[in-house]
Amino acid sequence: MAKIYLLSNQKYSDVENLEVFHIEYIKSNPNLSNYDALIFTSKNAVYSLDSFNENWKKLDSYVIAPKTSQIIEKLGGKVVFTGITSHGNEFAQELIELLKNKKVLYIKALKTVSNLVEILKENKILVDELVAYKTSCKKSNVSLEDNSVFIFTSPSSVECFFKQYQWKDNYRAIVIGKTTAKFLPKEVDYTISSETSIDECINLARQSLF
Repeated sequence: MAKIYLLSNQKYSDVENLEVFHIEYIKSNPNLSNYDALIFTSKNAVYSLDSFNENWKKLDSYVIAPKTSQIIEKLGGKVVFTGITSHGNEFAQELIELLKNKKVLYIKALKTVSNLVEILKENKILVDELVAYKTSCKKSNVSLEDNSVFIFTSPSSVECFFKQYQWKDNYRAIVIGKTTAKFLPKEVDYTISSETSIDECINLARQSLF
């Protein structure tokens, strides 16, 4: 029976989690008083920073997508801008005018694929980076059903899936954004979600399956 497989640990009804990677927070002690604002491009960066430093909530947060903004606000942080396009390089372009004359800290994963920092620096924005988490592949023992839909939520989810599974012609792929789509093998047909949101990805998957 065809299924929707979500390559994330978030739980949804009628969706099976396919956990092919795990997240490890990297603890550090940044002096946040040196910065005017923070940049977040993932929920994991928020959760990691919050796990070892609560002073971040005093700073303005510039956030790539609505879901991450909601998490920040729920934790008591201050969101001053949420990205319109929700894609890495485009988000950087949106930030240029907003961050002039500010010193900012980008809270990020060990491995990132957008050119956000480079774009900001090219436009004379003072930006530092803090690596707050990393992803590692892990073995999955799930046997995949034919004609299923797979939701890829990050480049790491693509990398770790294809390390242990073969793609079949009857599979369908939904990806959360343009950056993630670039990591799919050429033979994989995919649909990019109109929003950088797992909820929207699941809506697309349900439409294609049912």
